[in-house]
Amino acid sequence: MEKVTPMDRRKFLLAGATVPAATLAAPSIAHAQSTFNWKMTNAYGPGSPFYVEGPGSPTDFCAKVAAMSDGRLNIQHFAAGELIPALEGFDAVRSGAIEMNAANAYFWAGRIPAAQYFTTVPFGMNFAGMNAWLYHGGGMALWDELYAPLGLKALPMGNTGVQMTGWFREPITGVADLDGLKMRIPGLAGKVYAALGVDVTLLPGGEIFPALERGVIDAAEFVGPYQDRRLGLHNAAKYYYTTGWHEPSNTTELLIGSAAWDSLPADLKAIVETAAMACNVESYTWSEANNAAALKDLVDNEGVIADVLPDDVIAELKAVTDRVLEEGAAADPATRKVHDAFMAFKAEYKGWADISEKPLFSLPG
Repeated sequence: MEKVTPMDRRKFLLAGATVPAATLAAPSIAHAQSTFNWKMTNAYGPGSPFYVEGPGSPTDFCAKVAAMSDGRLNIQHFAAGELIPALEGFDAVRSGAIEMNAANAYFWAGRIPAAQYFTTVPFGMNFAGMNAWLYHGGGMALWDELYAPLGLKALPMGNTGVQMTGWFREPITGVADLDGLKMRIPGLAGKVYAALGVDVTLLPGGEIFPALERGVIDAAEFVGPYQDRRLGLHNAAKYYYTTGWHEPSNTTELLIGSAAWDSLPADLKAIVETAAMACNVESYTWSEANNAAALKDLVDNEGVIADVLPDDVIAELKAVTDRVLEEGAAADPATRKVHDAFMAFKAEYKGWADISEKPLFSLPG
């Protein structure tokens, strides 16, 4: 028998070590280089700033993902009506017909009441507080827990920041002025207004101006100065109120099918998460920058009267909000869990914000 030398043994061991490594690496490399072609639908119509186009928008998100993934994840975006109607994205993603949808979670309140907490809560938290809760206060884990049984995953992908109370054809001088008022407003705030005698209606953005101009409705809430001016709402009503009580911030939801999400390799998942987070910040800062100039223009050049709701109205809205939220939590265990977590974090955050930001913004300009 031929004698095996130490050198031969070393060559054999090295060869044995490299063969399995190469065998294992091949499918890993192939998987990493796979190309994914997805579709994203949207609850908002073609050309809508923030909601469809512009910095931090869903189409910007798609472009960011394509660039960051070097074309390995391509997402074709469809505005409302281009592939499916505006509010059918939830079912389309759940069925697997498409992979993604951009909307607001409170649109699914009829199916999942607790979903509303992941868009906005009346007298809730601003952009900083909301995202502190989502990213670092357990909010995302609750969102995952709520959607996982439905085969869905969600990520925050945008935020308008604080929204204006809305446009009113006549001034609001007290709580009595709300009784019998016809107003367009969505979400939990609509339930609060309804409890005060407001006739609440839901209208798509494009239908708000004609309804307000013709007197079909007496008041309307949309977003903020930039978006509202684009719809021409200042030409139908001149009283523009604020406090942001109904939507201290408003989160855009990126809805993803769980099967599609699980098919992505880890690096593409990280790219989607990073792009969504980037759009969340960029859309907010874009809104803040544009709202400042738009509000000045509306007041200085368009005769708009911008004012804060009377104190007694705000106090009554807060009392009714507390009651409406508690009733909703009592009626649904999932809502109770999310509500209690949200409110606990809000109380803790408020303690910090009252010491840090509130004194800063009360300083002389």
